[in-house]
Amino acid sequence: MATEKLTVKGIDVRYKQINGKDFISLTDIARYKNTDYPSEIIQNWMRNRSTVEFLGLWERLYNADFNYLEFEVIDKEAGRNAFVLTPKRWIESVNAAGMTSKQGRYAETFAHKDIAFKFASWISVEFELYIIKEFQRLKENEQIALEWTAKRELAKVNYHIHTGAIKENLIVPELTQKQISFVYANEADMLNVALFGKTASEWRTKNPDKKGNMRDYASVEQLLVLANLESYNAILIEQGLPQAERIVLLNKTARKQLETLMSARIQYDKLLSLPKGKNKK
Repeated sequence: MATEKLTVKGIDVRYKQINGKDFISLTDIARYKNTDYPSEIIQNWMRNRSTVEFLGLWERLYNADFNYLEFEVIDKEAGRNAFVLTPKRWIESVNAAGMTSKQGRYAETFAHKDIAFKFASWISVEFELYIIKEFQRLKENEQIALEWTAKRELAKVNYHIHTGAIKENLIVPELTQKQISFVYANEADMLNVALFGKTASEWRTKNPDKKGNMRDYASVEQLLVLANLESYNAILIEQGLPQAERIVLLNKTARKQLETLMSARIQYDKLLSLPKGKNKK
């Protein structure tokens, strides 16, 4: 499939399909922050420990040829002041399937949409909203079901990260299967309270006639925040923070991100309501 593009806040962002999967240009996304040195922006993101963890978990989920041994080397270096990770090193070292990179004068890096959206959230929560909404619009035009939005796909990856962190850090072998299930439900409900202000059972009690659960009725903005909270909670779990502390941090993050996203949504809707040609500076 040929390379196509979508325009997000004045930035042309290219995307294409590789092996039947959507890949989006990290280079173009980075230009939102720095038009002259996009490669440096990508490297600054990749040197973060949380980024290395996310990339590693993504490859474990979707790449049968992932080089675990080389990843362990990179993972041990991550977080140090002198640590540097380029797309080229990442791809060649771990045999990455979620990223491609071309060197030289016209250097460019593409990544699977899950990874690209994660990078966009690091660049700007507002930019993340715009690019996901635009990508979703394109997918809707291709008659893909609304439930299968790009952000829901990213949420699935974050769910694996979240539940994986619970299994490794909160569940010990002595627990029964029933207790293990309770821990998962408890963590999920903690995220529900942090974002929606109520547990799943409280929502069902107030909405007896509705099918599914409260997340099925969430807005795009809430789904964006939920995906970020799942990743953030996984990191907090690995850091050993007790649930009482985590829920406070998660709730604060949820409120701040929702406020930002709703403000961006209002501006976006205003732009859409303008006559053609009036929304250009």
